[in-house]
Amino acid sequence: MTFPTHTRAAVLTEHRAPLEIQTLPLPAEIEPGAVLVRLRCASLCGTDIEIWSGKMSFPGMLPMVLGHEMVGDIVATGTDARDALGRSLTTGDRIGWSESTCGRCHGCVVLREPVHCAHRGYGFLQRSDAPPHATAGLADYAYVTPGAAKLLLSDDVEDTWAAMAGCAGKTVLRAFERMGHVRPGATVAIQGSGALGILATAVARASGAGRVITIGAPRARLDLARRFGADEVVDIADGDVVPRVMELTDGTGADHVFDFAGAPSVGPEAIGMAATRGTVTIVGSTGPAGDPVALSAVMSKELTVTGSLNGDIADYARAIDFFAAFAGRFDWGALFSAPVGLGKASDRIASMERLDEVKAVIDPRLDVEEVTT
Repeated sequence: MTFPTHTRAAVLTEHRAPLEIQTLPLPAEIEPGAVLVRLRCASLCGTDIEIWSGKMSFPGMLPMVLGHEMVGDIVATGTDARDALGRSLTTGDRIGWSESTCGRCHGCVVLREPVHCAHRGYGFLQRSDAPPHATAGLADYAYVTPGAAKLLLSDDVEDTWAAMAGCAGKTVLRAFERMGHVRPGATVAIQGSGALGILATAVARASGAGRVITIGAPRARLDLARRFGADEVVDIADGDVVPRVMELTDGTGADHVFDFAGAPSVGPEAIGMAATRGTVTIVGSTGPAGDPVALSAVMSKELTVTGSLNGDIADYARAIDFFAAFAGRFDWGALFSAPVGLGKASDRIASMERLDEVKAVIDPRLDVEEVTT
């Protein structure tokens, strides 16, 4: 079998610096269970922006290839390559995939929660100067390791949907499952109007919420949130959001509050706007410690507070099903900007940091001259 031995990739070598287009080696042999894909597209996530900017950083992480929401066509397989449902994978198949897990640790075996795998491996955390070099989305080709949970995609699933399901979609679906269920007719407050917040707005509406309030900025994103099911929007630029939410709920607060924003003030605001015996689900607070939360308010309101961390292959599959099932109700395409090639990835990252777009899409096929040495 002949397959590419090198790939172009947009490499982050220094925080806040433009990505460098480099040629990286690909494995000379495909391991059993692994596949090599030619990427069709990658959608940029807020995590990519935080890594690029240095807000999310740790020693020794650079250089790296960003991108963990992607979809591609298989160009080579190792022996016994199968997707998470046991279906055989072959050259030409279109797949999406979730991060690798070991299947042997406490999280995998005892908790049965892949998101708590002690050896969980995101493709974008692979250093680009060490084997297997290219496992992330901003490249022509990506090596999908044996432990990565792969999913064969049906023809009715758009590339962009499948890519977005790889992080944003599965994160939102898992958060709603962790929370429990939306009581029919309940009021749901969504903190954050980025991709996660807008998707959560749609999920809340589809789940039977009586009223959905989306909180965030800028105004263009809040207008988009209305298109995805928000009855009311609250602009954080207008000041303290808690009194506004309490006003919109006739003083009772929101039955379910979801944090998809992660700003330091989110915790106290979530507790403040939650209704008595309501739920608060923390999803977006991945950065520095937030403002103190009054545990007395949690107690006196008898709140249920739940954390939710990303998602696994099951959540990924459910996200794809959700996008397909509600494609006639929500215009998923409105979340995505026009695709650009690898050479413009740095521009799109800067644009997302300015909040000028919700989901940038990188399609390396737009400017590729294949290297097949």
